[in-house]
Amino acid sequence: MRMNANYDPRGKGSLKKLFKALKPYSFIIALSFLFTIVSVVVSVLAPNVLSDLTDEITKNAGTKSIDMKKILDFGIVLIAFYATNAICHFGANFILTTVSQKYSRGIRSAISKKINIVPLKYFDSHQLGDTMSIVTNDVDTIGQSMDQGLGMIFYAVTMLIAVLVAMFVTCWQMALTVLIMLPLMLVITGIIFKFAMPQFKKNQQYLGDLNGCAEENYTGQTVIQAFNAGEKMTADFETKNKRMRWGVFKGQTIAGFIQPAMTFISYFAYAAVCVVGGLLMNDGNKVSFGTITAFLVYINLFQNPISQLAQAINSMQMASAAAVRVYDFLESEELSDERGKEYKLLGNGEIKGDVEFKNVRFGYSPDKIIIPDFSAKVKAGMKVAIVGPTGAGKTTLVNLLMRFYELDGGDITIDGVSIKDMPREEVHDIFGMVLQDTWMFEGTIRENILFSKDGVADEKLEDILKEAGISHYVHTLPGGLDYYIENESGISGGQKQLITIARAMAENSPLLILDEATSNVDTRTEELIQTAMDKLTEGRTSFVIAHRLSTIKNADLILVMQGGNIVEQGNHESLLALNGFYANLYNSQFANE
Repeated sequence: MRMNANYDPRGKGSLKKLFKALKPYSFIIALSFLFTIVSVVVSVLAPNVLSDLTDEITKNAGTKSIDMKKILDFGIVLIAFYATNAICHFGANFILTTVSQKYSRGIRSAISKKINIVPLKYFDSHQLGDTMSIVTNDVDTIGQSMDQGLGMIFYAVTMLIAVLVAMFVTCWQMALTVLIMLPLMLVITGIIFKFAMPQFKKNQQYLGDLNGCAEENYTGQTVIQAFNAGEKMTADFETKNKRMRWGVFKGQTIAGFIQPAMTFISYFAYAAVCVVGGLLMNDGNKVSFGTITAFLVYINLFQNPISQLAQAINSMQMASAAAVRVYDFLESEELSDERGKEYKLLGNGEIKGDVEFKNVRFGYSPDKIIIPDFSAKVKAGMKVAIVGPTGAGKTTLVNLLMRFYELDGGDITIDGVSIKDMPREEVHDIFGMVLQDTWMFEGTIRENILFSKDGVADEKLEDILKEAGISHYVHTLPGGLDYYIENESGISGGQKQLITIARAMAENSPLLILDEATSNVDTRTEELIQTAMDKLTEGRTSFVIAHRLSTIKNADLILVMQGGNIVEQGNHESLLALNGFYANLYNSQFANE
């Protein structure tokens, strides 16, 4: 997957969207900031009490007449200040953690809603593992960054302002001494972030690529083992993993210089304050040991917010990198809103099943047109077989019929009504569908067959099992229809195919689509399914995509496709008599018979 080089502008825009989404939590965030302000105020006042305590001890230490009651009073005040600081700090963090978790839940809910309304072509161009990484890792990164970064930024800025005010009020000469160190701190921090931020942004993409590779390895494990490609796939994973590991190491190492650099500069500040404080004491200024002690605490309070501010900006930059990916998904193209559309056929009388393709044009991308100009008329009740070599456009035609993809030109009508004028839900209800790729979910056999269908009696379900040729198999399972499928590994491909065929029978839709429905069954089972299919398609318009031409001999109409166009059409006998493309396909399959 290619890296997106244009991160910065989009990152800023994504952060704006993140903060905009926090508006519903404005009050509770303000409460958190109030706790932070109280925490900062008591933290800044505490050094003044410590200064008085130090002066009380130094004044009377020589005479050994220290007033322990005063010392105890100062100690109680300090304990009260620091206890208040701890409670308020905890309260602020607790509130922000709660907000970040609710915020993350909101993003996940938005993604969950979005994933059901993005067109299928989105998944044609994005790895499933990368999409899963957006839902999990990127959202977690945003939540953690907002939790740590938002509160830390406010705390650091508030503390810096408060400490600067306190230092100038206490002793402006020593305050200026400390302030001289600020430009150096900012320059070092800026340099470090200049190198660290691009790496953090790359790391989010590396993580998505790594998850995509892991997902492919898990889902394709059977194929990997069958072709002894374990070492190759492991090497590919290791390459991506090393890139991720080096990226994380590089980013964290660069960012890790911040704290040591701040500490190093702080030591100079400590020394400078001690020297300046000593000179001021020597000149008779009103500077005491307590004042110097307070300033040493102020330096620590001053240095920590700068370091925290750097970490917070680092955290928010990581949130920005993750937000780019999340909002790319949330703002990706959606299926058009069809809530205002009314059902045109279902509920308005019986559906006949006349289907017409009118100059259909389609391509998965504008520069690659697969079906340039396709037209055909299918009368109600006809069994239509669609045959042709791989890539001829057979499955694409069915996807267009189901409105999984939108047409680039032309139209498809059912009983004279354009499928564009119908809600997608109505089109999907009109067609029952059995795909070549079987799909089973965790649940009972009964739940897998009935799926979205309610009110099917057990007697009817038994008839469906018999028609699908799966009755004996189901009743040999422990619990029969209530046998629970935890994973698909215990069910063969043919059995899964039979269950999906039974699912289509239970749906009992007016029209039917069978996309290589017998591709995963043996010859004997295929004959049983063919009998069931004949019964199922009786009186229904049905479209059958088949590579095994023996399964469509009894079709009313056979459409022979090549290069996205119909090159021949007719029934089995008439097409063989033409001795054309269909005859060549058929004879190539049955040359040895």
